Amino acid sequence: MPLAAPAPARAHPRLALLAIALVLLAGCTSTGSGTPSTIGQVVDGQLAQRLKSDVSESGAFTHLQALQKIADEHGGHRAAPGPGYQASVDHVIAALRAAGYDVGTAAYGLSQREGGGDGQMTSQNIIAQTRTGDPGHVVMIGAHLDSVKKGPGIVDDGSGVAALLNIAGHLGASPPVRNAVRFAFFGSEENGSQGSRSYIESLSAEDRGKIMLYLNVDMVASPNGGYFVQGGTGSNKSAAGPPGSATVAHVLADQLAKTGVTAQMIEFVGDDESPFVAANIPAAGAENGDRRKKSEEQAQIWGGQAGQEFDPCYHTACDRLDNVNRIVLDHYLHALAGTVAYFATSGEKLS
Repeated sequence: MPLAAPAPARAHPRLALLAIALVLLAGCTSTGSGTPSTIGQVVDGQLAQRLKSDVSESGAFTHLQALQKIADEHGGHRAAPGPGYQASVDHVIAALRAAGYDVGTAAYGLSQREGGGDGQMTSQNIIAQTRTGDPGHVVMIGAHLDSVKKGPGIVDDGSGVAALLNIAGHLGASPPVRNAVRFAFFGSEENGSQGSRSYIESLSAEDRGKIMLYLNVDMVASPNGGYFVQGGTGSNKSAAGPPGSATVAHVLADQLAKTGVTAQMIEFVGDDESPFVAANIPAAGAENGDRRKKSEEQAQIWGGQAGQEFDPCYHTACDRLDNVNRIVLDHYLHALAGTVAYFATSGEKLS
């Protein structure tokens, strides 16, 4: 996994050996290749139950409050590149490090038009991965960290970022898992998914092959929101995803059903999952609607206002804290936690 984080200070050799011994004594097992895999015993179902019990909408909302404050202090937005985006990066890094993760940033280039300045400019993605789980089999979940320049982007996509941070915090950096879990926070999604595209392009074919699946989280707290799941639906790969996508999507839909809501399966529309789909990585997406209008049938199933936009504040200055539907956020948060835990402890192969 290519990371551009500063190199840590070199530990004394005896201290390093002691640390390794302590990890082994703690119950670290290994794969056949000798790579550290899990701490403790992996028991299917238990991690999902614990994680879904631990995550909370209130915990996620704390991160939304931080992102709102950042936008207020930086011209009303968190667009990349820019000081609001950099402050958002700092917040995510601090939250992940507080949860025990080793965090890396990966820079990517922006054109003069996208960067808004002279010459080549750069921005950065944030990547964090569990220390446990097979690094040759990675469950990856991501959300975009940037907003448009017209608003603070608290639903789009602060809600996805907050969900990931809450899940990562309660999962912890060394959970009892079979497969490693990787969290990604991408920049410049609002400018053609530049961050996620650059990330995929930076990986070798071997490293791309280690990613079991990618779960994209883009808008999960719209005020008149629905419950959509992307993946496995459509007549071509760009709409439905490569083989295995339907399996990921149906697990997410099942986890939503366990929260009491019925998901509608829809096609991909071209967000941060697109580079993963193009790289033949099974993918699914969580998305609850933007400026499209909720139908009568959808309002009967999910509640809310028929004939009104799912999010009337989409890409505008009113996408603030009071635009957040905390009930929708709660359903998605628990479903996403269950989905991550399901695949992190699963030995099945996606096809």
